[in-house]
This record gives sequence, C-alpha cells and structure tokens, in this order.
Amino acid sequence: QVQLEESGGGLVQAGASLRLSCAASGRTFSGYLMAWFRQAPGKEREFVAAITWNGGRTDYANLVKGRFTISRDNAKNTVNLQMNNLKPEDTAVYYCAADTRRPYHTGTVYSQNTYDAWGQGTQVTVSS
Repeated sequence: QVQLEESGGGLVQAGASLRLSCAASGRTFSGYLMAWFRQAPGKEREFVAAITWNGGRTDYANLVKGRFTISRDNAKNTVNLQMNNLKPEDTAVYYCAADTRRPYHTGTVYSQNTYDAWGQGTQVTVSS
C-alpha cells in the first residue's frame, strides 16, 4: 500500500508562490499516474493537475493552467506542484493522489475515481 504525505502549504498573499510536495512511501510509485486535487470550504473536491508515470504528459484544470506546474522525481518518489500568482480562490486543502492499480496506464486523469491512494492534505490559504 502506498502512503502519500503532502507538505508545503501555508498562508500567503495574493500574487505569491508556493511549492507543494508529495512524498510516497511503501511501494515504488514510478509507474503510477499522480495528481493533485483540492477542496475549498463548502465545495466538492476538484481536479487540479496530473502527471503520467514518466512525466511525458501533464494535464491541468483550466483555472490553474499557466500558473501551476506539476512535476515528479521518480528517483525520490516525489511529485510537486509549483503554484505561482496565487489567488484567493486558490484557497483550499490540496490533496495528492495516486493510481496504484494500473501501473504505466493513463486513466481519466480528472476523475477522483481513477485514484486509489490519497494523502491527508495540506492547507493553502491565499489572502487578498
């Protein structure tokens, strides 16, 4: 079973940057589709970004495209989310997710049902 742990959240002002990291322990995650989701207060969890097992393809939600960048380091079992030009509407708990059931396969990246391993989340708060 893969365990995921997010870090890097915090309180920042609008326009600032943050870099979130997700560390995977247990079985290697080098073959897994990885993603970031977020959930704002009172809202459903939503897709943010995803990256295939070799980093060859990345996908982004329209709301973050051009501001956020997802990357991974398979040697270190980590996936990162660089967030630039943050806006108050980016305030949410950010979750790391992995599809461990289908190595080297790219499912429907924006669907929560694709992923079977989740971290506990890290809070990102952006003040105006």
